[in-house]
Amino acid sequence: MTFLDLLDDMRRRQEEILNGGGAEKLAKRRAKGLMTARDRLDALFDAATFQEMGGHVRHSARHFGMEKKDLPADGVVVGTGYVGGRMVSAFAQDFTVLGGSLGKMHAKKIVTLMEEAAKFGSPVVAFKDSAGARIQEGVDALSGYGCVFYQNVLLSGVVPQIAVVCGPCAGGASYSPALMDFIIMTRNNAYMFITGPEVIKAVTGKTVTLDEVGGADMHASVSGNVHFLAEDDADAIRIVQKLLSYLPDNNSEDPPHRPSADIALAGDDAIHALIPDDPQSPMDVRAIIARIVDTNEFLEVHRSFAENIIVGFGRVEGIVVGLVANQPEVRAGALDMDAADKAARFIRFCNCFNIPLVTLVDVPGFLPGVEQERGGIIRHGAKLLFAYASCTTPKVTVILRKAYGGSYLAMCSREMGADFVFAWPTAEIAVMGADGAVTVLYNKELKAAENPKAKARELAAAYRAEFASPYLAASHGYITDVIDPAFTRSTIALSLRKALSKREMRPPKKHGNIPL
Repeated sequence: MTFLDLLDDMRRRQEEILNGGGAEKLAKRRAKGLMTARDRLDALFDAATFQEMGGHVRHSARHFGMEKKDLPADGVVVGTGYVGGRMVSAFAQDFTVLGGSLGKMHAKKIVTLMEEAAKFGSPVVAFKDSAGARIQEGVDALSGYGCVFYQNVLLSGVVPQIAVVCGPCAGGASYSPALMDFIIMTRNNAYMFITGPEVIKAVTGKTVTLDEVGGADMHASVSGNVHFLAEDDADAIRIVQKLLSYLPDNNSEDPPHRPSADIALAGDDAIHALIPDDPQSPMDVRAIIARIVDTNEFLEVHRSFAENIIVGFGRVEGIVVGLVANQPEVRAGALDMDAADKAARFIRFCNCFNIPLVTLVDVPGFLPGVEQERGGIIRHGAKLLFAYASCTTPKVTVILRKAYGGSYLAMCSREMGADFVFAWPTAEIAVMGADGAVTVLYNKELKAAENPKAKARELAAAYRAEFASPYLAASHGYITDVIDPAFTRSTIALSLRKALSKREMRPPKKHGNIPL
């Protein structure tokens, strides 16, 4: 063959690879408003930066009934490119090619990409859109999944891993996203479950829908498997890009800080209007966060799950931070099992990737109840304690109002490793709330009083002033300073800037044993 013949042959082969399952299937997806695998990667990466790996890989013909099947790229598009000028490794399963099913070579391509990501220190983004294991390949397909899971674990804490579930993700396939750091799921056309409605009905006799067992809304609000809910593919990709903008490429680098040349030290009196006069009234902590972080610089994680605690990424005077805050508007901000799990997982991610933590405290305690106790609130609460105590990144805590009992410790007190602990003058730090303490300590006086309710209010006010005052905690060295709320942002900004050089040594060990 001449050079031109070889060149034509190369172009023909490339065209077949780019067409995936065929032009007709690609057109049908786009007509439904769905992106193809290559569309997703093109939208993710900066223009003309994507380089494909393994486009010519094909399945082994020895598998049952596969001898005459041609599967372009073996149903998965794999490669690297730049997102916002930073290198990212990504793959997208191609549902137009045998339903994006995973076989031996399909898995090998994914594993090779992940091995390269470990060497280059680049984040991994995975677009999940697959019918599951390729039945024709039998145990080879199962082996492939095992290899992918193993790589997920090897990369954990080394480079950020983000899964985008934008189609079916059923059975064992769902474990790979679960092993990654964040899951983004599109509201429509995406499902994730271990056993689907048909299996559930056959085993239990109960009729359920796909949305009930594997829909995006359910996973975002009930199971807690999904961290971000996206309206469609394009929205999911925007979330990926925004998330990556807060994360370092790998665990040996600092986050992408953009420190301001000068820290704004002026007070923000507008924050005063957000604080209720009545300590029993709920306060929207999202409004407080908005006054602390830079403008439009807060990306909330797990927004619809365990809403009594808020976690997310932001910047304070250009410094990337992970924020953890009690939300008094939901369950009075009390900690329960889901809230403890949500916060602990987020804290551990921040620790893996050198992200400083800012904790805003307004917590009345752990949620009481038989259901919580029987569900293991002790074990779940211990996860939160473990996460904070094992975190070596800079930690700044601000006690806004309530901080009672064990929940005071669980929200990163000085004893749990906080580098700076500040308190508003409205802070109450005590073994229990004033109302409960008065009932325990002054029960006889209340019974003898002409007006027990008025007496209880009087004693509660005295208790807050004498035994729960932030100045008492400060006098014992537990509080760095009591600050005017107007200077919360500038105080945090100064503290973060000073703590960025923090280095903390821990006893040598393989790893701690977090109570799971």
